[in-house]
Amino acid sequence: MATTRKTAASSRKPRTAARSASRPPTRAVEPVFDEPEVTEADAQELEADDNNYVTGDLCGEEVRMIPPGAWRQSWQNLLNNGQVGAFMEIVLHPGDLEVFTDVDPTNDEVGDLINDVAQRSGESLGKLRGPAPSSRRTRRR
Repeated sequence: MATTRKTAASSRKPRTAARSASRPPTRAVEPVFDEPEVTEADAQELEADDNNYVTGDLCGEEVRMIPPGAWRQSWQNLLNNGQVGAFMEIVLHPGDLEVFTDVDPTNDEVGDLINDVAQRSGESLGKLRGPAPSSRRTRRR
């Protein structure tokens, strides 16, 4: 059976004032941040940032939605792949998401909402016509 030896004396040197001042503390000190007070004018400005939504009609209910021109391509891909619920979670205002789930709209009603929002935002969602025909006449042989 091996015996272990305990040492009573510590090998660390005691900290003197000069030594303490030359070394930073080893514990992380959390910075203290003062929360700025929000004035009424600042609150109105923060609320104005929320104006990137356009209201639209969803089955008789007004909902706020990000206009189609501001959609990311990944959001558009969700819609194109039939993931309407995930798409709406992104583009609808968080306060209006419950309205969407309560109404449980059909695909046609979702399309009507998107067209309504696009029209109110001044954007056109018209179909692309494809490439223009060649202006040069081709000679038949």
